[in-house]
Amino acid sequence: MEQGFAFERAQTPSVETMNDTFTWIITGASRGFGRAIAERALRNGDAIMAAVRQPEALADLAERYAGTFATWQFDARDSELALPLVRAAVDRFGRVDALVNNAGRGIVGAAEEVAEADLREAMDLHFFVPAALVRATLPIMRQQGGGTIVQLSSQGGRMSFPGVGGYSAGKFALEGWSEALAGEVAPFGVRVMIVEPSRFRTGFNAPDVLGVVDAGPVYRDALAAVRADMRRADGVQEGDPARAADVIVDLVHRDEAPPLRLPLGAEAVERIGGSYTANLDALRRWADTARSTDFPDAPPSSRPAVASWAGSA
Repeated sequence: MEQGFAFERAQTPSVETMNDTFTWIITGASRGFGRAIAERALRNGDAIMAAVRQPEALADLAERYAGTFATWQFDARDSELALPLVRAAVDRFGRVDALVNNAGRGIVGAAEEVAEADLREAMDLHFFVPAALVRATLPIMRQQGGGTIVQLSSQGGRMSFPGVGGYSAGKFALEGWSEALAGEVAPFGVRVMIVEPSRFRTGFNAPDVLGVVDAGPVYRDALAAVRADMRRADGVQEGDPARAADVIVDLVHRDEAPPLRLPLGAEAVERIGGSYTANLDALRRWADTARSTDFPDAPPSSRPAVASWAGSA
């Protein structure tokens, strides 16, 4: 049995002992979306447990918000650290109202070029560790009677393009898993919001962050434009992380359920919208062919549709 499943019985404090300060766990909080969300929530009077590799990078926030801000050294590729992080947040602040799985890293390279070790690391970072954090946090949220899970995905979690398959693989997995999760936890008052940004001025495209696989002769020309675009985007992206943080914090604090999926940035709206349209066109074109493969006397499925819990809120 996974260690986290015993947490609810052995570690969860009673509801009566929990304080009233709205508390967040945020991974990758040292810069980009993570830091922007942390700063916005702190100004709001919330408490933050920031999970980062280098806690000293947040020394300014620790000094400014000594009573409501704490850091926890965390490697976002190691799922074994999920449960200790959640325990630390509860020990310090008494509750967890919002979990933000934000840590991530881009990787650029053709499917044939990205090594298995790099692909597995990307899946750990973008899917397995976020899933472990959710599993560790849900017992707390269920006992509280509510909470919000914010999954920082990407426009690349709904559509992809050549050269970013290694990155999109983890985000696609995260989105599919989170969509099912939303229906499972809704009866307990727990909400799920998948955030799908386009290009924002975070550290994502910085040379020391973005992983770019050495170009081999086969795909050098085919992916030259993608590689160049990803590398030169740092500092000139359209999106403002502070404005995005305002939207995310506001939606998390609302009584009204947040949207299951939230594209951020004009490019995300256009690209994701275009992907929806293209897929719907293809579905309609091949619908009769698809239907023709069923047994005519088979009983219909009773599985719920996404709209039954996501709606248009």
